[in-house]
Amino acid sequence: MASKIVLITGANSGVGFATSKFFSSQPGYHVIMACRDAQKGKKALSEIQSAGEVKGSLSLLELDVDSDESIRTAFEAVKKEFGKVDVLLSNAGVIALGSEGREKLTRIFQTNVAGAFLFAEAFTPLLLKSSKPYLIQVSSSLGSLAWSSDPNNPYYHSAWDEYRMSKAALNLGTIQQHKRLHSQNVKVFAFCPGLVRSNLRGEAEEAVSAGGNAGDPLDSAKALFDIAEGKRDADAGKFVNGAGVIPW
Repeated sequence: MASKIVLITGANSGVGFATSKFFSSQPGYHVIMACRDAQKGKKALSEIQSAGEVKGSLSLLELDVDSDESIRTAFEAVKKEFGKVDVLLSNAGVIALGSEGREKLTRIFQTNVAGAFLFAEAFTPLLLKSSKPYLIQVSSSLGSLAWSSDPNNPYYHSAWDEYRMSKAALNLGTIQQHKRLHSQNVKVFAFCPGLVRSNLRGEAEEAVSAGGNAGDPLDSAKALFDIAEGKRDADAGKFVNGAGVIPW
């Protein structure tokens, strides 16, 4: 049986790493771990392989979603080697630690909005080669306008203004991609992994664990696998998490 090709950006840590590990543990899946930093990518790939749980297969791809040239080069490499992508998981994101003001806003939107959107647009031709394609934009409940404007919702009081704005913008981009691609059989989702262990917030344990509040990104990986397996097809075009649908 031919492998399902899964391309995951930001694959060397957090949700991207956990998802790469889980998908590659399933027979019939080939995971392309797309990473901006090749050395970090090699380390992550080696860690997954050393765990001895790989039943599918893995490969590494250098890809920086902030660079049009990098996206083009990566596209040509995947096109040449695989000819298609069955699941495109746009996961790379930043909170621009160490910056503020206009610089912070620009850096966050460059990666979380422009990078995520343009990466997906560039790889769409390979999705269209799949018999059952999925495009998943990793968003955040912090970007839900409904929850952000509801004083009774826990997300109402969260800060992270620039990050929240970027995810709200990404959500709209995802809606547009769904409207454009659903007639071509592409199932498009915005997905919230929840608060999970990740170095997005920094590499110290306090940051990775969000003060001990972060969950296991493996739970998000399993929810993403359900999407790839077609178990959430009824929710295509929506904003979802592992439990259900989130209001835009």
